[in-house]
Amino acid sequence: MLTSQIIKNCLEEMSAITRTQFCVQDLNGNVIAATAQMAPPEAAMVSGFAHSAVDSQIIGTSYLLKVLDDGDPFYILTATGSSDYTYMVAKMVAGQLQSLITAYKERLDRGNFFQNLLLDNLLAVDIHNRARKLHIPASGPRAVVVFDIAPWKAERPGTGEDAGPGPADGRETGRGPLEAEAAAAQLLSGLFSSQGGDYLTEVEENSVILIKSLSSEEEYEELEQCARTAVDMLGTEAMVDARAAYGTIVTELRDLSKSYKEARMAMDVGQIFYAGRKVLSYNELGIGRLIYQLPVNLCRMFLQEIFGDYDPAAIDQESLATIQTFFDNNLNVSETSRQLFIHRNTLVYRMEKLQKATGLDIRAFEDAMTFRIALMVSDYMKFLERKG
Repeated sequence: MLTSQIIKNCLEEMSAITRTQFCVQDLNGNVIAATAQMAPPEAAMVSGFAHSAVDSQIIGTSYLLKVLDDGDPFYILTATGSSDYTYMVAKMVAGQLQSLITAYKERLDRGNFFQNLLLDNLLAVDIHNRARKLHIPASGPRAVVVFDIAPWKAERPGTGEDAGPGPADGRETGRGPLEAEAAAAQLLSGLFSSQGGDYLTEVEENSVILIKSLSSEEEYEELEQCARTAVDMLGTEAMVDARAAYGTIVTELRDLSKSYKEARMAMDVGQIFYAGRKVLSYNELGIGRLIYQLPVNLCRMFLQEIFGDYDPAAIDQESLATIQTFFDNNLNVSETSRQLFIHRNTLVYRMEKLQKATGLDIRAFEDAMTFRIALMVSDYMKFLERKG
């Protein structure tokens, strides 16, 4: 519902325009907000008027009006003056407050509707009826974009193709998770508005969900660009570390839960296998999608088959960096040694050492492919352990 600060801002703006003083009280006479030079009426008088049958009343130089919500009194507005002009202004302010109440209720109702829709808590008939009441089109191309939000980290890398902008000295912003989420939601609400068919909501902590309206069912490039722009702006303007993931485009409102689940899955897969990517698409998860959907027992059997009693977690970071660079250079030993600034024989020694430990020679394509998949399965198992 409306906060006292919102009401106060409204009263002060109208007072500056009309040169009239205002006060808003609840039905018991408690003051909600008032302009600086306004002396609030007595609580008993306001309470008596609130429970009377009339909608407006003049007491001395004060005009009292009821601010209605769905036809019932919700606030009492008092304006001071002694002319018909004051009464007219008071009617305008009362109407403005009623419009604010309606707008905020609709906003809350929309948020509740989309939360239940994404979580599959609504029947098909309820989706249609509630969407019609909230003036939300039941059909049209849409997709769900999930933004995971966190404050800037001190250890955050400052370079890399997908590394986002951050404080130049690498320091944290001093903002906690809740403040980061609020800052992100505020920035995103400025980028995407309901007038354009876009809606923002929240389902879980540290994330903001965008329901993005699109011009056609094939506008994945538009969706990708939208997500990248938002992530960049969240970093440069809101100073938060954001990752985005989006699901497939759907044409029916009831299918948004499917797009949300896909976006959430894309975010998880990205955290496990593609840590350097800031924007992830459900349609471009590659082999990570397959591994993510494998049963846990099958993953254990595969790792046991490949590594036996050897634990892939024992591979040190230097060796992992060497292996990754080797894969990035298409198993080219010369180019890998050049990029790592090491002698070719040193690189060969590291690979032979890995071969003795695992039984896999990553210089051979088949062993390299097996080792790459096994590492991804191992990362997936670590993710499940952290999550569970």
